[in-house]
Amino acid sequence: MTPALAPNLSSFPEGFRALVIGASGGIGQAMLQHLTREPRCSEVIGLHRQSSPHIDFDDEASIASAADTLRAGGKFHLVINAAGLLHSGSFMPEKKLGDLNYDQLEATFRTNTFGPALVLRHFTPLLHAQRSVLALLSAKVGSIEDNRLGGWYSYRASKAALNMLLITAAIEVKRSNPQALLVSLHPGTVNTGLSKPFKGEQIGRPALDAACDMLNALTQLTPADSGSFLSYTGERLPW
Repeated sequence: MTPALAPNLSSFPEGFRALVIGASGGIGQAMLQHLTREPRCSEVIGLHRQSSPHIDFDDEASIASAADTLRAGGKFHLVINAAGLLHSGSFMPEKKLGDLNYDQLEATFRTNTFGPALVLRHFTPLLHAQRSVLALLSAKVGSIEDNRLGGWYSYRASKAALNMLLITAAIEVKRSNPQALLVSLHPGTVNTGLSKPFKGEQIGRPALDAACDMLNALTQLTPADSGSFLSYTGERLPW
């Protein structure tokens, strides 16, 4: 297997600090690996349900508590939320209206929308004033304009709602921290557990390659890009 290339993170300052939320998942682990190897990164912290401090989108208080704990260590130049839910042991993406139910809708929105919304609330104050990026992993299927196939109701809607929260927060944060960038980021199809039931092993890119692509896309951004919905290639996606 050809090793993944290293991302170019030269736009971040020497000694930058990074945080990955959802660090136990395939993409989160790959982000951590790249950032741990990056000479310019002085510290990278990974948060998940079993980390210390822990963060669990099913436990609202854990999000605020994790932010409070990390605040003492200083500001972050890069924050990435890599947590997401498409299916579970009890459900798969809905194919038709007749599949819709409260339990699945609530579980999907809790992980893909409500948790990240509180990440915006509690972690944007930890963004460095020098230059900082907060990226929420979204999905192209969350684009309302690009929806041509239908289906996947909960997942599509949760990502569309996530995108609205992101752009709304970007408008607010710009007033107090004009050098901070908030973006929604589409990772593409990646060979992880999330995409495995949908031929992810055959058509998905390795997680390390995908993480490299996304970090390269983030390093190219300027404050004018805050509030954008971007692909891993850096291409702007329709809302």
